[in-house]
Amino acid sequence: MFDHRHPVDLVAGGLLAVAYDAPTLEVNSVHYQGVGELAAGLTVEARAPDGLVEAYSARPNGAPLLAVQWHPEWATDDSAESQTYFHLLGRALRGEL
Repeated sequence: MFDHRHPVDLVAGGLLAVAYDAPTLEVNSVHYQGVGELAAGLTVEARAPDGLVEAYSARPNGAPLLAVQWHPEWATDDSAESQTYFHLLGRALRGEL
């Protein structure tokens, strides 16, 4: 039905593209549903090759929000990609974003 890993294209200039300093990323993913259309105020951060929104961001009331449709918690001990994501969350918690 689906592959557990696939690439996502990061939106140039977005939070994820800046954090990873890369145009694409391989992610862990086990979903068969996804975001069809974003609500007002949300910005696409990443898309799957088929166009499905895989990550989005916003700044409600000035606070950073970043949502991903994959599992960065998998293989965190040996995955630089997962560690980068959690470092990004830490920066957000410290008010650095």
